[in-house]
Amino acid sequence: MLDTLHSAGSFIVAIGVLVAFHEFGHFWVARRFDIKVLKFSIGFGRPLWSRRGKDGVEYIVAMIPLGGYVKLLDEREADVVVPPQDLPHAFNRQSVWKRIGVYAAGPAFNFLLAISFYWLLYMVGVPGMKPVIDEPPPGSVGARAGFHAGEQIVALDDRPIATWSVLRGELLDHALNQGDTRFRVRAADGSERTVNVDLRKVRIDPALLFEDLGLAPFDPPIPAIVGEVVAGSAAAQAGFQPGDKVLSVDGEAVPSFQVLRRMVTARPGQVVNFAIERGGEQQILSAIVGSEGSGDKAVGRMGFTAQRVAGQGDLWQDLRAEVRLGPLAAASAALHQTWQVSALTLRLLYRMVVGDVSVKNVSGPIQIAQAAGFSASAGMVAFVTFVALVSVSIGIFNLLPIPMLDGGQILFGLIEAVKGSPLSDRVQMAGQQVGMTLLLLLMGLAFYNDVASMIG
Repeated sequence: MLDTLHSAGSFIVAIGVLVAFHEFGHFWVARRFDIKVLKFSIGFGRPLWSRRGKDGVEYIVAMIPLGGYVKLLDEREADVVVPPQDLPHAFNRQSVWKRIGVYAAGPAFNFLLAISFYWLLYMVGVPGMKPVIDEPPPGSVGARAGFHAGEQIVALDDRPIATWSVLRGELLDHALNQGDTRFRVRAADGSERTVNVDLRKVRIDPALLFEDLGLAPFDPPIPAIVGEVVAGSAAAQAGFQPGDKVLSVDGEAVPSFQVLRRMVTARPGQVVNFAIERGGEQQILSAIVGSEGSGDKAVGRMGFTAQRVAGQGDLWQDLRAEVRLGPLAAASAALHQTWQVSALTLRLLYRMVVGDVSVKNVSGPIQIAQAAGFSASAGMVAFVTFVALVSVSIGIFNLLPIPMLDGGQILFGLIEAVKGSPLSDRVQMAGQQVGMTLLLLLMGLAFYNDVASMIG
């Protein structure tokens, strides 16, 4: 319950900031063009708070925090009577370029907000993990290319790679280009080599790319020594004790606790023989591995943890990295990050349309709220990074040429500029209906993915 409230609260804060900034873009540019603003609302539905400012604008915070709007004086509104003295300030009386400017301002402010957040993050310092890789699974692209556990990816096509976060973005970008990519890797002894990888052999779906490559963060091996044994668990019933060193599982050697965990996970409900060492003597413990989940999703559980080893924390500390830049370098990095996220978003949308990327990647408010909660729990840097990413997504989404969105209105304006007159009311109404249908379909898909994710 507390996790749900935390996620909901984080979501409302994030969306509130993003919507407010988006609508402020429309508001600010309209005021610069001397267009009269009637209402500025954060949220839809019944007002929770309302106040009329000295500028005559009614400021509103409404019940449903999934958007907002700025209402401008417009003669085309059925419920608005425009006094003669206000006619020059009506939105419909403005030039087509001013109207386009007002529509474009909302998405533009989302991009500006993202750039500002990334700029601050790079100056404060963005923590991460060095892109040191684990052993690629046999048969994966990484295994065939010759990657090995403990190697660090330091560059892709001569672009330096500092953290796993940077690597993910760059690799996805390279995968969309579907060509050869040069990986420069550094071994533990400091020697470097170049590995060429043909990314045409991997799926470009973000959820599957790293699985095909077989690249995963290095997991420093932990000795397979039992720490805590949960009372009543399969391990307790089999007679495991703290300090037991697991040597093998069904005759297969166990080099680390991570390998032991994978072996157990793959054997739900099975009778397994564990060879252990206790007090200098070896013995066999037979156990029925516990099961969690059902059907094909069942996983094995024993109910013991790894024993903490002195200096174990230092293994992870050595993998930590931080990207911290000066003001000018941070500004350049922020612009690059915003551009890269925008370009990747558009390219992935196109790949969804042509079927190369699963539509399961479309997230709705539930998954976004969960991500907001997770990022807020991880700290302010993670939360601000999440807000910047969503801000770019909102900017891109609103620029799509769908009549109900800013992008659709910009498209109508550009057509008007070319043909010298507005589209007919009938054509615009038909466009609005098509846009509403597309948005409802997109919202339905997003909610379906949310529910499917919760059920799954």
